[in-house]
Amino acid sequence: MKRTTLYSFVLLIFAIGSSCSKTEAPAPIGPTPSENQMRWQEMEYYAFIHFSLNTYTDQSWGFGDEDVSLFNPDELDTRQWARICKEAGMKGIIVTAKHHCGFCLWPTETTKYSVKNAPWKDGKGDVIRELADACKEYGLKLGIYVSPWDRNSPEYGKPEYITIFRNQIKEVLSNYGDVFEIWFDGANGGTGYYGGASENRKIDRTTYYDWQPTYKMIRELQPNIVIWNDGGDRADLRWVGTEGGWIGETNWSLLHSTGDVPFEMLHYGVENGNAWVPGEVNTSIRPEWFYHPSEDTKVKTLPQLMDTYYNSIGRNATFLLNFPIRPNGLIDERDEKVALDLAEAVKEVFDENLVVNAKAEASNVRGNSRKFGAANAIDSEKDTYWTTDNEVKTASLTIDFGEAKTFNRFMAQEYIRLGQRVKSFTIEALVDGEWKELDKQTTISYKRILRFPTVKATKLRLNITDSKACPLISNIGVYDAPQILTPPTIIRDQSGTVSIIPADTESEIYYTLDGTTPDRNSTKYKEPIQTEGKIKVSAIAFEASSGKSSTATIEEFDLSRKNWKIISTDDEKAYAILDGNQATAWHQPRQTKLPSDLVIDLGDDLELTGFRYFPDQTLWGPGIITDYQFFVSSDNKKWKLVSEGEFSNIKNNPLWQAKNFEPAKARYIKLRALKNTEGNNSIGYAEFNIITN
Repeated sequence: MKRTTLYSFVLLIFAIGSSCSKTEAPAPIGPTPSENQMRWQEMEYYAFIHFSLNTYTDQSWGFGDEDVSLFNPDELDTRQWARICKEAGMKGIIVTAKHHCGFCLWPTETTKYSVKNAPWKDGKGDVIRELADACKEYGLKLGIYVSPWDRNSPEYGKPEYITIFRNQIKEVLSNYGDVFEIWFDGANGGTGYYGGASENRKIDRTTYYDWQPTYKMIRELQPNIVIWNDGGDRADLRWVGTEGGWIGETNWSLLHSTGDVPFEMLHYGVENGNAWVPGEVNTSIRPEWFYHPSEDTKVKTLPQLMDTYYNSIGRNATFLLNFPIRPNGLIDERDEKVALDLAEAVKEVFDENLVVNAKAEASNVRGNSRKFGAANAIDSEKDTYWTTDNEVKTASLTIDFGEAKTFNRFMAQEYIRLGQRVKSFTIEALVDGEWKELDKQTTISYKRILRFPTVKATKLRLNITDSKACPLISNIGVYDAPQILTPPTIIRDQSGTVSIIPADTESEIYYTLDGTTPDRNSTKYKEPIQTEGKIKVSAIAFEASSGKSSTATIEEFDLSRKNWKIISTDDEKAYAILDGNQATAWHQPRQTKLPSDLVIDLGDDLELTGFRYFPDQTLWGPGIITDYQFFVSSDNKKWKLVSEGEFSNIKNNPLWQAKNFEPAKARYIKLRALKNTEGNNSIGYAEFNIITN
């Protein structure tokens, strides 16, 4: 090569390099995450631990007068908790250091109601210390839950309690090393023991706790912490409006810094919000948060947990999964198994990213610079990204696999350090030479994962169809997820007929009526089964072609309700309460004022030991009962009150509510609704049943 030609070539390369280096990154758009919020978001998946006196009383919320001597977990092993969480792929553990009952899992100086007065380790134990040490050993981060509501403290509702509350926070944040998150429950005020007052104490949750000085103290004690709070002044993270394990398909990591936050804002965020407040999806591996023996057969299945994974992490949120600790101080082996199954299933889905060795091209690249080129979207690096020129808010990026690939999952991430931008997008696959739309969605932000029917294609195209500013796509993933069989659904209607409903038409269903786990030698389900009396139905789905099976669904049914008559109303639609289908519901007439009664003739004298109520599951105006009375009668004239109280946490966790009482013989029963979650007169029922010996 001639010297002049070589010199010209060097100048050209230098000019290209200079041009690339001079192409500036986009300016931030709107609110952006703090470093603490970024570290938290990148954790993605971590554990909740619920353990308190409730564990020993079979309650959801303690009243505050539970005997401290009940707390004596003879096998407590926080290293077991940490090991399971680590093997499950979790990055941290948040523990209920103090729940609403006021009992403290550390030897606090603020109250006698703590482990220092429990028989466990002769009052010298400290659950938080043991967990902090276990987290350090297993490389997990520690989080702390401290309930603002304290049903034991005689000072709750008074100004003096705020000093006690802050001192409790100071203790747990000062003595156990780094804490990544502090969690404040939104339940505030109501009936409680309150040191013997046993009364109803109301507070103004927007002013009583005076959160800003508390937040200031927290950040001084733990500079790297994030604060979760769904009430009062805005915190770093937000609740998503439900404990069901999902956030909205549209999910902005933004809220307004002041003002009320209705369900819509919690669930979907606010597109033009002026504060970065991302969502955390909290749910339990069982229906309830604390351990209940009756839920040993109600541990969530692998398909249910995978759905939660996609509906939390896959929708720009984090996934906080709860383990209820058993009275012996251990995580139940059934909970452990499904958590480890989830870890294995997630690994199988995302182990092979099909974009590796693929090529990427974009319709526009910022300044035609390789620094912001399409290849950055498939390099698996979190700090590189593809972006466009400032004025370009719609663009496409095409991934060429080089050959036909089979896939059914798509993942995308924005570079959120410069703000959340994408408002809508589609994905397409080139199938047999033609582009086929696979999905059409809205937000992406930190991470978005889409599921769709399996396709075989040579190319995939991401189309940004609307964006607040030039889009920044940090990573794209394409995966081929194996099928996971979903367990069947079991219902029994009022006549006693059991129906087993498969999740798909290809599955074969086998069942037993004694609760034993079925296999392919069990009875094959062909048609509804007529049953009488108490039964325990277990059913499993098999895939005929592969021999794979689902986990078992187990449902226990009490006596048949075929002779029951609802006598408090003439509305035939009320029998939706007894049809066995949790998706159907009946609401009392709008003109009905509280208290209102549901009265049922059981058709015969029965010995009752309790009742079960399942609320309407609709989001809007479900009429969920919170406070109740339950009466029994032999003649529909003289009534005896056998149970009264509250359905704790039912607003956030509207699942089966079971209440037991001393055995009582009766033909007629009356459930009296005293109050609902909405503060109006609406009362709805999805299902109702009794409990007998």
